[in-house]
Amino acid sequence: MIQEKIQEIAFRVKELREIEGLTPEDICSLIKIPIGDYLDFEAGNRDIAAGDLLEIAKKLNVSLAVLLTGDAPKMNIYSVTRKDKGVEVDRRKQYKYESLAANFANKKAEPFVVTVDPNPPKKPDLNSHIGQEFNYIIEGRMRLTIHKSEIILGTGDSIYFDSSYPHAIEALDDKPARFLVIIVK
Repeated sequence: MIQEKIQEIAFRVKELREIEGLTPEDICSLIKIPIGDYLDFEAGNRDIAAGDLLEIAKKLNVSLAVLLTGDAPKMNIYSVTRKDKGVEVDRRKQYKYESLAANFANKKAEPFVVTVDPNPPKKPDLNSHIGQEFNYIIEGRMRLTIHKSEIILGTGDSIYFDSSYPHAIEALDDKPARFLVIIVK
């Protein structure tokens, strides 16, 4: 299912990139990833960071929701997301994303609730993206690895950081960690 979602997103990105008359190199210069990695993404063979998708969406003149779901947001004044009713974004095995404002057009930030299950089969992959990120821990404990630091955060803790530095999250204590993430560009 996750691989299928990655391929759907990659197809939409490639199609919109071609419609806009952009080359893969144009996108790589924007999000600062090697051309081989980007071409693997467009082929549906690898994932790409949410923050990078947000930058690509801006460059393609669409909302992130269009890339993630294929549907354009329609709300301009407000958008309500009821408990556990956000748009699920299956992108990475380690993280479960729930978009909290998928229906709001022209957002300046992307809010998600992210759940990280404990005991992944391997260490989580580090990712980085342009902008800044705010994380507020709703429940559980987690280890945030960023740059050369490891920070333990528990329920009620928060962190704001430069997301251009490689970072990853691991749940601790054999329990899931749920946290609010706001990506700001």
